[in-house]
Amino acid sequence: MEHKDILIMGIESSCDETAVSVVKNGRQILSNIISSQIDIHTLYGGVVPEIASRKHTERINYVIEEALRKADVSLDEIDAIGVTYGPGLVGALLVGVAEAKAIAYATKKPLVGVHHIEGHISANYIEHPDLEPPFLCLVVSGGHTHLVIVKDYGKYEVIGRTRDDAAGEAFDKVARAIGLGYPGGPKIDRLAKEGNPQAIEFPRAVVEGAPLDFSFSGLKSAVLNYLNMCEMKHIEVNRADVAASFQQCVVDSLVSRGMTACRETGMKKFAIAGGVASNSAIRNAFEQECDKRKIQFYHPSPIFCTDNGAMIGVAAYYEYLAGTRHGWDLNAIPNLKLGER
Repeated sequence: MEHKDILIMGIESSCDETAVSVVKNGRQILSNIISSQIDIHTLYGGVVPEIASRKHTERINYVIEEALRKADVSLDEIDAIGVTYGPGLVGALLVGVAEAKAIAYATKKPLVGVHHIEGHISANYIEHPDLEPPFLCLVVSGGHTHLVIVKDYGKYEVIGRTRDDAAGEAFDKVARAIGLGYPGGPKIDRLAKEGNPQAIEFPRAVVEGAPLDFSFSGLKSAVLNYLNMCEMKHIEVNRADVAASFQQCVVDSLVSRGMTACRETGMKKFAIAGGVASNSAIRNAFEQECDKRKIQFYHPSPIFCTDNGAMIGVAAYYEYLAGTRHGWDLNAIPNLKLGER
């Protein structure tokens, strides 16, 4: 008996990307349309929630139409509507959730709410047909730094998390301090290639009693203190050295905990996900360390690391197969925890 293809529309609007994708059978991306607001928010040095929500409202219908056109499918052919309902900016999330509910209601299609971090983890399935749970995944983004055991599709255990700033937040704040502007991650990545990662000794925080947890606020403060000290003593700052030394600290923190987690769990498959996972130094370091330990290393292409509808469509597919359905009372939950329903 021939299996019918399952088509999922994935909608993502948790921050400043309005993104919609059509995904076939959980692994094949038929379209992935992203309307970014980076140019607007760069003027303000970071994301302005009110502006983000307004832009989502303006763009979402166009992005949906474009995703369907590119995938060459009609709404009638879609089997379910997947949408991010948390965590994220509440106003931004509400635009995607309201749109998904309206489409699902009008077309009588099932509605599947997706956790944003589950989406990031699921991005690894897109280009790695061999990757199946269980595996370990490090999610590093502007708002999250999580070490997660992916026990099965839709089943997660968080074994390490940041106690303060997320890694991406630290990148943005340090980039602003050394005058690179927003978004900080890609700019530090580029500048660090010209600097010496051993030039300045910044601290690598350890959380007492929680060896798999992260902390980046002390590192961020140390960079700011160093810059202030240079200014007071009229010492010229080598921005490339600051960027490289800071980045090396983040890399060391992430890699050491990732490899400790592999050792403690006995996992031989390790993945990274989230916006910061497109950082070249982080990727290269994990590649080397995993290679040394005979651990299979997975990472999505940069386009699937930042917020996108494809990862939400993939996550929604596996939730759909597991029987997850949401009602018209689905709401945006800005601080939704992974594993909550």
